[in-house]
Amino acid sequence: MENRTYLVFFDWDKSTLTDRARAIVAVAAQASTNTQTTRIEVNGYTDNSASHPGPQGEHYNQELSLRRAQTIKAELVRDGVPGPAIDIHGFGDANPLVPTGPNTREAQNRRVEIILH
Repeated sequence: MENRTYLVFFDWDKSTLTDRARAIVAVAAQASTNTQTTRIEVNGYTDNSASHPGPQGEHYNQELSLRRAQTIKAELVRDGVPGPAIDIHGFGDANPLVPTGPNTREAQNRRVEIILH
């Protein structure tokens, strides 16, 4: 089976789920139970805008990306996915979906990728 990826987007500086985000997580959770999923990867990201400049901002974005991943994991578990099957990672502002200049708010980079393996 090839990997399936679902993208969930977040508001700036937030790790809370919108209704749209909840709907996407529900679809991913259902897909994981309907296919032979062995592992689910949940990868959190931020854009490169920071409320704090320099290393402090990078650390903050790293923490925020992890909080976003944790939020998605909790929602997947609520939707019936077994917690131990879910690996979470926070990548801060690394691997942007949309390359931008420094300190740019970019909605598509504020995301969590749910990857079904």
